[in-house]
Amino acid sequence: MKKYYFILAAILLNGSTILHAQNNNKEQEVITVTNEKGQKEDIDLPEAMTEELDSLLHLYNAKTYLKPDGGCNMPDINPLYDKEVYIDRLKRLPTIIEMPYNAVVQKFIERYSGKLRRSVSYMLGAQNFYIPIFEEALEAYGLPLELKYLPVIESALNPTAVSRVGATGLWQFMLNTGKRYGLEVNSLVDERRDPVKSSYAAAHYLSDLYKIFGDWNLVIAAYNCGPDKINKAIHRSKKADYWQIYPYLPKETRGYVPAFIAANYIMNYYCDHNICPMVTDLPAKTDTIVVDRDVHFEQISGVLGISIDQLKELNPQYRRNIVNGNNRPSALRLPALMVTNFIDRQNEIYAYNINEMMSKRTEVAVNDTPDESFSRSSYTYNKSKRSRKESRRTKKNKKNRGGKSITIREGDTLSEIAHRNHTTVSKLKRLNGISGSSIRAGKKLKVK
Repeated sequence: MKKYYFILAAILLNGSTILHAQNNNKEQEVITVTNEKGQKEDIDLPEAMTEELDSLLHLYNAKTYLKPDGGCNMPDINPLYDKEVYIDRLKRLPTIIEMPYNAVVQKFIERYSGKLRRSVSYMLGAQNFYIPIFEEALEAYGLPLELKYLPVIESALNPTAVSRVGATGLWQFMLNTGKRYGLEVNSLVDERRDPVKSSYAAAHYLSDLYKIFGDWNLVIAAYNCGPDKINKAIHRSKKADYWQIYPYLPKETRGYVPAFIAANYIMNYYCDHNICPMVTDLPAKTDTIVVDRDVHFEQISGVLGISIDQLKELNPQYRRNIVNGNNRPSALRLPALMVTNFIDRQNEIYAYNINEMMSKRTEVAVNDTPDESFSRSSYTYNKSKRSRKESRRTKKNKKNRGGKSITIREGDTLSEIAHRNHTTVSKLKRLNGISGSSIRAGKKLKVK
């Protein structure tokens, strides 16, 4: 395909030094833009824009409720339009957040409508599962509803997505931020994966960011890289405008707002780019019950006949397939028609394979009396160990008893040798079998 290089607006690179953020993944894909001076700039893609479609299609909802539109006769051709067409379409979107056009936005529109068109087809189908949840949460905080497309660039609408730095779920919460906004994360539960709870936490976070910046483009950028980096960029540029602080932002954040604009564009104008949404068969209605005892998905599956995969899809927050009701009353989502059945058979469910499913012991006895066979073997082992030690000690003593020898020097006397070696003449005579006092130079003499 022919490559197009676009010119960044002069306002973006107005004599400013571009700061390159450290890239933790050297193989991460980029979008290359060329400014009016012919200088190329690589902008990191948001991680979800590098997501392989196959991994999305293996999600339970995708396998169960999504399928390609067999009646779609659109050609697999992505038409390009004049700049004025894109400007007009963006202007007509019913949004509060401004959706301006520039060369960077154009690049991201082409990415979604070109290389990612099959992923867009998936997301257009999957939005039926999640967009109503996003809209309710945003509406609860009085936020612009176009923010519902943030998870498109955050996670590609994958509720189990985990980034290379650990951001998790549809809204890609980092651990500390998630906990700060009330999402429980421990060994058994990760509510960042819960579509409902994470959506309300995200709406709360976005609302707080707007109180800080008062500008939605800055809010969206801060959602990506954190408010501290946005404040630093504002301080350096002396302007509180995303397109003015652009050169001072991390590379991925430079593409984040353009990607958000492009996501709003493609989710509304997909037909104009010959993209057909996957057909969605909406799942049966679900309802939530509260359990106050630990229950394993296998116990529910074994009694009610619901598949574990479906339970995991309905309750993605439970990391080990265990609802930890013993810790505190916990929500369990089931198909609505199955809720009554669960209540009626809950004792049977909790008892099902309980010894296998719930193997953690609640109390243990300490064995402080080893059995006789162990005692005998232990005695034999210790006796053998002592014998080896004694043998080594005996050898050492014998070696020590071998003593130290010196060579008699010319003119040496027994008294002089005894003095130098801190012994006595009588001991020297006894060690060496000397009866008199005469010694000869050059001979060996034991001194110890």
